[in-house]
Amino acid sequence: MITATNLTKRYRNSPAVDDVSFSAEPGRITGFLGPNGAGKSTTMRMLVGLAKPTSGSSSVLGVPFRSLDNPGRHVGVLLDAGAQHPGRTGRESLALSAQLMGMPAGRADDVLEIVGLTAKEGAGRLRGYSLGMRQRLGLANALLGDPAVLILDEPSNGLDPAGIRWMRGVLTSFAASGGTVLLSSHLLLEVEAVADDLVIIGRGRVLAKGSAAELLAAKGTSVRSLDDNALSRALTVAGFDVTRVADGLSTSASVDDVGRIALGAAIVVTDLHPASNAGLEELFFAMTAQHGRGDVPA
Repeated sequence: MITATNLTKRYRNSPAVDDVSFSAEPGRITGFLGPNGAGKSTTMRMLVGLAKPTSGSSSVLGVPFRSLDNPGRHVGVLLDAGAQHPGRTGRESLALSAQLMGMPAGRADDVLEIVGLTAKEGAGRLRGYSLGMRQRLGLANALLGDPAVLILDEPSNGLDPAGIRWMRGVLTSFAASGGTVLLSSHLLLEVEAVADDLVIIGRGRVLAKGSAAELLAAKGTSVRSLDDNALSRALTVAGFDVTRVADGLSTSASVDDVGRIALGAAIVVTDLHPASNAGLEELFFAMTAQHGRGDVPA
């Protein structure tokens, strides 16, 4: 489990992160989203002890990250896939980390296989790795200690479609086994496909948080009738919001309310159903419109 409580980070008088609180639960994938400069990376760095908060606190598995004994055995971290020695081979990099963690020497080969890097690729120098290969190696490092928690910043960056699909499977399997995943990504469709919970921030503050199902659930009803003008008037008189859409009406009234009002007004309804769920992209831009530069989130 990951918990952030009123985390704040100021640089001089400018808040990079401002009173951020959320939790990421075991057995679930939490998508951590926001525009460029929203404070995601700074928050993640505070969670893993790489930045000291100005105020507030955080814990991983119930204690501050720096209090964990041999933290790599408990928390897998991928914040920058390029932060590795270019002259080492992939396997050497993993073997050194395994030695520091007290893991068996063969663990390096195990995780190379898990992330889909061949023995030949593992023997290659990192300076020759593509971005996608570096991402796979970074995830291998995160998984090396067989952790209970993963904290990942843009793990799918540079992966081809097959690699993105593979990454989705790795994360969902990890969570299904009881692991906790905190995932930051600008690939909104991929986050929508895997996230159980969402935290959206802008200009350092939490804009929305909760289960993905709740946040993406559209409220109200879509309806078509033989006389949409009359139905719109009847719904408005009853105190509900009504909007004209291409295929009829969208209203804040429930399905039951619409049916009751249409019956009372003797209007024949030809289609009636709850409004379709909003997509994550729609939710993201609605939430962050005033908190970014219109950039793709990072």
